Amino acid sequence: MTALTPEPEPTAPARRDLPPSMVERMTLIMDAFTGRSTRLTLEDVARRTHLPRSTAHRILDQLVRLGWIEHTSFGYGLGPRALGLGGGDGGHGEVREAAAPLLHDLQLRTGLVVHLAVLDGAEVFYLDKVGGRFAASVPSRVGGRAPAHSTALGKAMLAWLEPEEVDARIGGAIGRLTSRTIGETDVLHQELNRVRQRRGLAFERGECFPDIACVAAAIRGPEGPEAAISLVGDVRTPLEKVAPLVACAARQASEALFPDAEAPRRARLMAVVPDRTWSAETVNRLLATGQNGDWF
Repeated sequence: MTALTPEPEPTAPARRDLPPSMVERMTLIMDAFTGRSTRLTLEDVARRTHLPRSTAHRILDQLVRLGWIEHTSFGYGLGPRALGLGGGDGGHGEVREAAAPLLHDLQLRTGLVVHLAVLDGAEVFYLDKVGGRFAASVPSRVGGRAPAHSTALGKAMLAWLEPEEVDARIGGAIGRLTSRTIGETDVLHQELNRVRQRRGLAFERGECFPDIACVAAAIRGPEGPEAAISLVGDVRTPLEKVAPLVACAARQASEALFPDAEAPRRARLMAVVPDRTWSAETVNRLLATGQNGDWF
């Protein structure tokens, strides 16, 4: 009689090792949201975190109950507790609210990454980031910081401060991050004058990160710059084409925040050219080249 040899049991498919602690899993999920305006489905979260769908769903439910994440008809997004880290809303809740639809519109119209930031000493502090096709390659995050003199965001805001205040903020902190970073205060003042001559538009190419370029404009209030909005691409991106959109978005945010405010006295004194923005005719003419969505 021939002995029967038992068939080997099927080998279980290899499973990806999961982070061992709940804190690590929660951190993976929170990191999946790159900005205040990020909206993700459950499938998006599971794919970005490499967590099982059931695990991601269970943790998201807990985060929603605790206020770290909110769940709307548009998907999951950062909740009030996450956005309020750093002490309430950091005093910037109104700026975020006024800018949010403008950031979304910029991202949809250009496909680029959009930033919202405020000036904090010698640094810019990122309030929001709306992703585009370059989002993964742009090493910025909500709550992160960068030297103001090395970013278009920072230069756009510094341009509307008195020179003495610029020196007080930047003088002891100026330094080079790349070979293109401005490293002297007198050169920085020359650049800020050029920003004012360009009606508040600031550019930088490879000054903060070698392969990144930005164009920015400040959101201005009665006492000076309140925040700034920027579009970000790689160093080959012709940002001049989309610069008018940034200027218009910053102006609209300023008008939404300060509908009854007069032009600040310091800006009138410092302005080298008339303090006006891009006309609707100019913007429409530039946008005509991109009606099929092909900006570049």
